[in-house]
Amino acid sequence: MGTAILGAICGMLGSFAVLRKQSLLGDAISHAALPGIAISFLITGTKETNVLLIGALISGLIGAFWIRGITRKTHLKTDTALGLILSVFFGFGMLLLTYIQKQPYANQSGLDKFLFGQAATLLERDVWFMAVVTFICFIVLLLFWKEFKILLFDADYAKTLGFNVKAIDVIITSFIVVAIVLGLQTVGVVLMSAMLLAPAAAARQWTNSLGIMVVLAAVFGATSGVVGTAISASQNNLSTGPVIVLVAAIFVVFSFIFSPSRGLLFRQIRFIQNRKDLELHKTLAFMFEIAKNHKNISHPHTVKILNNFHGFTKKSLNKLENKEYININGKMWSMTEKGYHFAANLYNQQVEDNE
Repeated sequence: MGTAILGAICGMLGSFAVLRKQSLLGDAISHAALPGIAISFLITGTKETNVLLIGALISGLIGAFWIRGITRKTHLKTDTALGLILSVFFGFGMLLLTYIQKQPYANQSGLDKFLFGQAATLLERDVWFMAVVTFICFIVLLLFWKEFKILLFDADYAKTLGFNVKAIDVIITSFIVVAIVLGLQTVGVVLMSAMLLAPAAAARQWTNSLGIMVVLAAVFGATSGVVGTAISASQNNLSTGPVIVLVAAIFVVFSFIFSPSRGLLFRQIRFIQNRKDLELHKTLAFMFEIAKNHKNISHPHTVKILNNFHGFTKKSLNKLENKEYININGKMWSMTEKGYHFAANLYNQQVEDNE
């Protein structure tokens, strides 16, 4: 249940990160959360998960808004700000973990699980907490759907309508941080960005509708969590987090290949079909070049001249006949009125393109 809920919320909120071209945001925030975990332990001296996650949340929010501030107040690009925050915060976090490990009163055991995740440490109360947070995110998503949507696709237009763009942006970013922090215990700092992005990237291949994309991403994420956990539980020495990410990656690969609109397979099929259609159009255009100087395209003299043209195959003629562009009578063929007018349009388009 925990990994299913995590996959659903990551899919929903990851859709906004992907469409806003902030794919590295999840990576940066998850790494930025590490110092918060270490500092929480140093302050409280406890390894209570909720306490550590509060520290991760605060640290992640600081990292997210520093990224936002850097891009707004300086000339640095978003990718530069993301890379800077990621490396600085993660380096600081690893330094603190090393320091904790060398203390006589504490060791790193229990903290290192946040690097790669440990789903087995999830308790029933953790799952309930994740469910409540996911429900709140869902309600906010419904309440502010039009605001999120307009900010996503046209922020300038949102400003002209009087929307508080900064506040909406803060809400979206904050919920993405919350989703990432929830997943640290299960998937870990290193792999959390994949959990945020993979379901959304897979869903994007199947639709152009934001609503459908969010639902599909939630389904892909939840399914990845359930299947990954089941595979991990059925085998010894298989970490749950990495298996979940691999299952999500399978969804991405499958979507990239088999989605009808953007998939590589159907794109190649359309390319081959278009090339075949182009060959037929070239044949028709060449026929028109011959037939245009004759008033009656059905006249035996015109048909004889046309049949002297051999720039075609029997397969091409059969396809043209199926489209009712030509008539075949024995070994002779002639253009139909439909084929003549279609070829005339093609010829005129070619002339215009050449001009």
